[in-house]
Order: sequence, then structure tokens, then C-alpha cells
Amino acid sequence: MSDAVNKIAFQGVPGAYSHMSCQAVRPNMEAVACASFEDMLNEVEEGRAGLAMVPVENSIAGRVADIHHLLPSSGLYITGEHFQRVNHHIMAPRGAKLEDLTHVHSHAQGLAQCRNRIRELGLTPVMHADTAGAAKDVAESDDQKVGAIASRLAAEIYDLDILFESAEDDKHNTTRFLLMASQPSNPERGSRMITTLVFQLRSVPAALYKSLGGFATNGINMTKLESYIRAGVSEQAQFYVDVEAHIDDPPMQNALEELRFYCTKDEVHVLGTYPASPARS
Repeated sequence: MSDAVNKIAFQGVPGAYSHMSCQAVRPNMEAVACASFEDMLNEVEEGRAGLAMVPVENSIAGRVADIHHLLPSSGLYITGEHFQRVNHHIMAPRGAKLEDLTHVHSHAQGLAQCRNRIRELGLTPVMHADTAGAAKDVAESDDQKVGAIASRLAAEIYDLDILFESAEDDKHNTTRFLLMASQPSNPERGSRMITTLVFQLRSVPAALYKSLGGFATNGINMTKLESYIRAGVSEQAQFYVDVEAHIDDPPMQNALEELRFYCTKDEVHVLGTYPASPARS
């Protein structure tokens, strides 16, 4: 149990972009690969890891599927955020040549984000469960006509040659990650802070409009608002919000009071207050 504080869990296999994020943010912690998002969160919830690196949105692909449903029920708290540049490379077994490749494997998003390059090179895209897993399978097959689209870290781990660097169509491809822990971080007030919360409204006319009025009248900037349907509650939407404020700021407390008035009982969950990433600037 004592070693758990030195471990950070991520979803995927070694070489994934989540793995790269772990190395970038917590280079002194041991990164632990997990098969699913549920497994990743359980590692922290059950005390086998100190942190989880959770992807929530991509600048091209949008929201990461399913993760919003898991966050409120995980029992974990957001303690930080990280913006990871997604830099896709075409790689293949040692000695392979780009002109000899016929197929390229990757996650659906990796293939979609390199669509123009794949077409230019005349390659056949093959969908895989994840980018790093594709690199691992390509390395094991040792077929010099088959490549993968994945991270530089994946190429290093699985001993592949990078045949084409930065193959992505959009050079600003970025994924936002949240760091989550079993206890809130309780940061000091003063610096630029983000507070994340989820809530469910009462079914009354203009409830969303009225519930968010408290943020406007208290001068709180809202940087993100998303709705989604929670499993088993199809008639009411759940809302996910990021605001620029510390949870203990008096204006934030006033805004929360107004929000709760329009929400169903006990359906406002503060997931955490944490420092804004410098990447936001």
C-alpha cells in the first residue's frame, strides 16, 4: 500500500498518449497500464495507485466517450489538468521502407487524424483498439509491409523505425487530461483556478438558463458546458461544467447556492478545484 502513492494509472498499453502524459506530469511516478477506464479509476479508488491520468476531450475528436458517466460515481477528485500534444508518427519494423508499406494500423481516431497522409501514401488503414497496441502488434508481426500510427514513445518501447514524422493533418491536435486522486487537493486561493462540477436539473421551464445565471451575476467565467444522458435516467440530462473560480471564493459559493435551487436534491457534485494549466494561456 505504501508504494501506491508513487504509482499513476492510465488506460491503454505502454506507449499510449496517456502514458506520455504520465511521464510529462509525474516523471518520478511509476506509470501503471490498465485495460479500461473503470480499471484505471479503481486502481486509485482501491488504493493501488495514487493518481489516475484521465483523458476527457480532444481538440479534434471532442469528448472522450463514456468518461463523463464514470467521473461522478468514481469517488475520486480532480487535482490537476494537463494538455498533451498528440503527435502521430508512421512506424514499422526495423529495416522497413515507407515506399514498401501497404497497410497501416491504428486507433480509429489516429487513422482519422492522419486521413490525408494515409491517402497520399496509398496505404490501406486498419482499425485497432488503440494506437500503442497497434504498434505492439506490428512489432510482433515483423511484417515490413505493415506499419502503425502511434507515438514516438511507442516506437521506442516496441523497437520500431519511424518512417514518417508528424503524419497528422492538424498540427494543433491536443488532448486534455485530468489528474484524479482519492482526496481533494484543497489548493490555496489566489492563482488562476478551475472548478469542475456535474449537476442534474429539476424538470422546470428554463431551468438551465436560470441555474447558470448565478455564474454570470457573480462574474464567474464558464469555460466548458456539456450535457449528456446518464444511464437509467433518460428523461433528464446531466451537465458537466468547468468554471474559472476557486470553490471557496464567495462569488462561487453564491453561484452554487443559486445552482442548487434549480437542481434535484443532492445532484450537484463538485469534482474538484485545481490550478489551471499554463497551456490555457
